[in-house]
Order: sequence, then structure tokens, then C-alpha cells
Amino acid sequence: MSKLASQQVSKSALRPPQRLKTSARKAAVEGVDAAKARAIAANEPVAKGKRGKTAKPLAPERVKAILDALAKTYPNVVCALTHHDAFELTIATILSAQTTDVGVNKATPELFRMYPTPKKLADAPLPELERIIHTTGFYRAKAKNIKGAAKVLVEKFGGKVPETIEELIQLPGVARKTANVVLGSWYGIASGVVVDTHVGRLSRRLELTKQDDPVKVEQDLEKVIPQDHWIQFSHELIHHGRQVCLARKPRCVDCSLEKLCNSVDKTWSSH
Repeated sequence: MSKLASQQVSKSALRPPQRLKTSARKAAVEGVDAAKARAIAANEPVAKGKRGKTAKPLAPERVKAILDALAKTYPNVVCALTHHDAFELTIATILSAQTTDVGVNKATPELFRMYPTPKKLADAPLPELERIIHTTGFYRAKAKNIKGAAKVLVEKFGGKVPETIEELIQLPGVARKTANVVLGSWYGIASGVVVDTHVGRLSRRLELTKQDDPVKVEQDLEKVIPQDHWIQFSHELIHHGRQVCLARKPRCVDCSLEKLCNSVDKTWSSH
């Protein structure tokens, strides 16, 4: 079996968010309401141990319970970036650096209406790109990256977004995280675990890793998270980090993972 085949977990991958009905999209990105989240937590086992020192934090049954709670909290999870194909997802993910998906989703409709293909984006004038994506921040660097990425797609890959990390990271503005997002969300290829600031923070709070470096965090997660959960797990943690497990003041009372967590910075605990 080829490496690509061994990584393929779903031909349909994750559905683009705009294909879901409004209520389903809300649940897939924002999660269930607080009451349902508390009900999910009530049915999960308690992680024994002290603050920051869970007994056997990597035990398969604990990992399974974490995955179960996340799946119930974010049913039919999706990537929050609006996209219609791999090209749009690649560009949107480049633009999402150091800004919100909501902000990117406001900028991309005009961008893709004016430049719907890699060729047209590659030929676009930089000042016009800067104008369109200005609100996403770091717009000059991002404009150069998306124009450069489109140019590489046209000149090196025949206008098609490649299906391997090694090829994707040849695009300006695309590092391992962006490549994993595209491969997982569009192609259904579990090439790795997407590690952004939310995934890193929550993974440390859940004691799934002690690392700060994203590459090392990814390596630790891939040892304990089954490969057929890599794609969904990443997006579930990203959404959970944005909605509930906030950096400064996590909403532990409304967290579906509360009984499974012994983080030192919990704001509320049932055990």
C-alpha cells in the first residue's frame, strides 16, 4: 500500500461549512449549547489525579473518552473557513494566519469572485489584492504569499493543488499546519494533526503533551490519537479552544471535557 493510500481515511473528507444548514453549521463550529455540554461532561469518567498530574493521562480509555466527548460536542465537525475547492481552502488558510476565520470569510467572497482560479490570482495586481484582504492583517505579506502560491500552482502543478505535504509546502505561505488543513479537510488525507495555538494549548492542558514546539506537539498527538481521528480531532480542538477553553479564562463550568481534565489553570472543577 502506498503512503498516500495508507493516509486516506475518507473520500468525502470534511464538508465545506457552507454546505451545511445554518443550525448544523453552528453546532459543527460553535458546538452544542452549554446545557448539553454539561450533560456530556456528566457522563464522562473522572480523570483521577491532582492538578496538572493526571494519573495515566495517555491511557487509551482516557483518550477514547476525550474523543467521544469532543465528537458529541461538535457533531459533524467542519473547518470553519468557507471554501468550494482545494484552491480556495489553500488561499483561505494562508490568509487565516494571526486572524480569525470569521474575518477571512468576510474577505474571501470578493477575492474569489474576482480571481476564481490560480491563473487569475497569479496575474492579479498586488495593490488590488492588498485592498481586498486588508482586514485580515499583515496584508502586504499575505498578498505576496497568495499571489506567489497561485503562481507556483500554475507553473509547477498545472493549476491543481497537490496532495502531499512535500509538494504543498513549496507554496509561499504554506507550512506544515496549512498543508495538513488542506489535505485533511479537502482530500480526506490524514497526513498529520493540525497544530495551531489552540490545539497546542488544549493538548497541554489535557496532558496529551508537555511540548511547546508545534512539530513536537504533533508528534506526541500522533502517538496517542488514532489516525482515523486526526482530521476531526484537530478541528474539534480548534473550535473548543475558541469557544470554551480560552487562553486566559477557560469556561470550565460549560466544558464537556471538564471531568477528564486536571489542568492547573481550571476556573471551576467538579472533582
